[in-house]
Amino acid sequence: MTDIPQKARVVIIGGGVVGCSVAYHLTKLGWQDVVLLERKQLTSGTTWHAAGLIAQLRATANMTKLAKYSQELYGALEEETGVATGFKRVGSITVALTEERREEIFRSAAMARAFGVDVEEISPTEVKAKYPHLNTDDVVAGVYLDKDGQGDPANIALALAKGARMRGALIKERVKVTGLARKGRRVTGVDWAAEDGSAGHIEAEMVVNCAGMWGHEVGRMAGTNVPLQACEHFYIVSEPIAGLTQLPVLRVPDECAYYKEDAGKMMLGAFEPTAKPWGMAGIPESFEFDQLPEDFDHFEPILEWAVNRMPMLGEAGIHTFFNGPESFTPDDAYHLGIAPEMDNVWVAAGFNSIGIQSAGGAGMALAQWMEDGAKPFDLGDVDISRMQPFQGNKRYLFERSTETLGLLYADHFPYRQKATARGVRRTPFHAQLLDQGAVMGELAGWERANWFANPGQEREYAYSWKRQNWFDNTAAEHRAIRSEVGMYDMSSFGKLRVEGRDAEGFLNHVCGAEMSVPVGRIVYTQFLNARGGIEADVTVTRLTETAYLVVTPAATRLADETWLRRHLGERAVVITDVTAGEGVLAVMGPKARDLLNAVSPNDFSNATNPFGTAQDIELGLGLARVHRVSYVGELGWEIYVGADMASHAFETLFEAGQDHGLKLCGMHMMDSCRIEKGFRHFGHDITCEDHVLEAGLGFTVKTDKPDFIGRDAVLRKREAGLERRLVQFRLSDPDPMLYHNEPVLRDGKIVGYLSSGAYGHHLGGAIGLGYVPCAGESAADVLASSYEIDVAGTRVRAEASLRPMYDPRSERVKV
Repeated sequence: MTDIPQKARVVIIGGGVVGCSVAYHLTKLGWQDVVLLERKQLTSGTTWHAAGLIAQLRATANMTKLAKYSQELYGALEEETGVATGFKRVGSITVALTEERREEIFRSAAMARAFGVDVEEISPTEVKAKYPHLNTDDVVAGVYLDKDGQGDPANIALALAKGARMRGALIKERVKVTGLARKGRRVTGVDWAAEDGSAGHIEAEMVVNCAGMWGHEVGRMAGTNVPLQACEHFYIVSEPIAGLTQLPVLRVPDECAYYKEDAGKMMLGAFEPTAKPWGMAGIPESFEFDQLPEDFDHFEPILEWAVNRMPMLGEAGIHTFFNGPESFTPDDAYHLGIAPEMDNVWVAAGFNSIGIQSAGGAGMALAQWMEDGAKPFDLGDVDISRMQPFQGNKRYLFERSTETLGLLYADHFPYRQKATARGVRRTPFHAQLLDQGAVMGELAGWERANWFANPGQEREYAYSWKRQNWFDNTAAEHRAIRSEVGMYDMSSFGKLRVEGRDAEGFLNHVCGAEMSVPVGRIVYTQFLNARGGIEADVTVTRLTETAYLVVTPAATRLADETWLRRHLGERAVVITDVTAGEGVLAVMGPKARDLLNAVSPNDFSNATNPFGTAQDIELGLGLARVHRVSYVGELGWEIYVGADMASHAFETLFEAGQDHGLKLCGMHMMDSCRIEKGFRHFGHDITCEDHVLEAGLGFTVKTDKPDFIGRDAVLRKREAGLERRLVQFRLSDPDPMLYHNEPVLRDGKIVGYLSSGAYGHHLGGAIGLGYVPCAGESAADVLASSYEIDVAGTRVRAEASLRPMYDPRSERVKV
C-alpha cells in the first residue's frame, strides 16, 4: 500500500464508530496528517451489530452533556456527509416494576431536568397510551424522553469516516497494526502489515487506541494498561409483525430487557445478570462481521419475561437470534484520555455496549483534549487514569465482566458494591477488622471497612433508595466520633514520597499552597491546572529537608502520581508510590488524645504537636508517625505505621481503647462527618473544572509565591469576581436521603444540582453540597434566597450556608 505515509501527526488504531469519531473531530479542529488504520473493514468488530439506541441521560452532568452532543451530531451528519444514518428521534420510555425502581427513575428524571434534558414522569396509563403493545399490569411508573432516538450504527460510523476523509484524513482498511515502537514514555511509531502483503512503519507524534475489544492487546503493545473484556451480547429480531409502526425505544430494566421497533419488526435485547465473557484465549485473527454461537438456554429466561411483557412476541416468530461480542470495563464506564504510563498514547475504548450513543461526545472530548493538552471539562468518570495496574489482570477481567454487563440494567442503588473479583487489595488490618464485624466495600481494588455490624446482624448490604440496613450502625459510629473516640482504617489512601534536591521547588510549582515549611509541617493543598481548576486534593507532609509525603484519595493515586510526573521536567526529584508500605489508623474524637496518651510516652499536647504537624512516636512496643489532621472535623491523629508493625499497632490501640469508649468506624461514617463539616470530596465537589476560589478553597492558595500552576487564573478570578459558590444545604425534613445530582432550586427555579450528599447524623438531616450561580452577588445575596432540593420529584425546603454548619470556626480540631 504505497499511499500509507511514513509520518503522521496521529495514528488512530481501530475503525469502529469511536475511531471514526475521533478522526472526524480531530479533522474538524483542523488537524492534518491524521491516519486511521483498521485491521479488517470499518465497523467489522462490534459497531456493525450494535442496537443503535441513542439516549441523552447518563449518570453525571458531563456524561449527559456528551450523550446530548452525540444525538445532536447524528441528527446533522446526513446533511453534512450525504450518508444516511437512519437517525430518528423516536423518544424513549423506561418503566419501573417496583417501588425501588420507581424512585430510581424518578431521581433520574429530576437529575435530567437539572442537566437541561427534557423528561416527563408518566403513569402506567400514560405508558400504555404511548406503548399500547405493552402489558402494564404490574408497571408502577415510567419516564419519557422525547428527544431520545435510534439510528443505523454502521452508517453513523461510515458518515463520521466520510466527514473525516472530506477534511483530509487518510482511512485505510485491511491494515493491521503489528507493533508500536517506544522510546521512554513515548511511542515513536507504528508498524503495520496489510492483507496484500505490504508492510511498513509510520513515525507518529501521537497514537490513539480505539481498538475496541482488541484495546487490551493494543494497550500492551504500547506499554499501557487498558482493562476491558469482551462478553457475549444477545438479542433477537422478530419476524415482521402486521400493523407494527414506529414506537419509542422501551427499557424494562427490572426484566433486563430493551425493545426497539425497526422496519415493522421488534428487537429484544438483554443485559442479563450473569454474563458470558468471550475471547479469553484471544480473538481469532479472521474475526470480521462474525457472530458467536447461539445459546438459547442462556437467553430463554429473558425471552419468557418478554413474551409476558410484550404478548405480540409470543405470536411472532423469531427471524434472527444474534450473539455478538461487546467489550466491558471493570466499572461499566468507558476509557478515555491519555494513558498514565505514556505521554503520547491516547485511549478511547471499552464502551460497555453504549458505544453508539457515546461515540460522538467521546470523540469530541478526546479531540479537544488532544488539541489543548488539557481536559475540556471534568472527565473523571471515564478518565483512563482511574484504572489501577492490577485491573489489567486477565483473570480479574474475566471474573468482573460476568457482573458488569448485567449491572447496566440492575438497580443502581447508592453504595452498591461489586460482588465479583473481590479481595485483591487488603490493608494490614483487614483480618482484624473482619473479626470485629466489618462489612467491606471496595474502591480501586482496596477492601475497606464501610460499616461495622452489630453482634448477630447480617454482615451484608440490604440496598434501598431509603435508609439502608446500616443507617443506624453508621449513626452510632458518627456519634462516637463526635462525642468520644472512634478508629478507622485509612491505609488505602495513596502515599507518594517526593524527595530529592529539588523537591521543595517542584512541589511549590505544582501545589497552590506554600511548601517551604519546617520539617514536620502538614499542608493541605491542591494541584491546580492553568484554569485554576482542581486536578488533585491532597495533604503534603514535610518529612525531611529533602523529602515530602503526598497523601491522595485512594481512587486518584495513579492520576495524581501521573500529574506529578508529567510536570517534573529535569528536576532532581524521585517520586515513589509507598502506599502499601504503611498501614494508617485514624483515631478521632474528643477522647483521641487520652487514647494516644495511654499507648505512647510521647507528648500530644498543642505545644508539641499542634494541628497540622507530624511527629515520630513510640506506640506500644513499636514505632509510628502521627499526623494531626482530620477529615471528620474532630480532634484526632492519623497514625502511620510500617506494614510489619501494623497488626501490633491495631492490637495496642484497640485494647487500650476499651477503657476509653473506642468504637471502630467505617468509610460511611467518614463521609457523613466530612459533609457536616463542609469538607470537599474530590471527584464530586471539586474537579478539574471547578475553580479553587469558587470551591471555597482560596485559603489554601498562596499567590505571593512567584510561580505555580494556576496562579494567573487565581489572580484573574479574584479580580473578576466569582460566578458561582459552593453552598452547603441541610434538608428541613429529616426523612429524605440525599446522594448527589439532586436539583437545587433557588426561589423556585433550578439553578444547579448537588455535587455530593450524605446524611448528617449530628445535624439531624440529609446534607448536600452544590454550586449556586452568584455573578455580581455578595455572599449575603446568595443566602437571602429560599432554597429547595428536588428529591425524586418532591421539593424539600433546605437551609443554606457558606460556612460549615458543624463547628464553623474549626475549634474542635484544635483543642
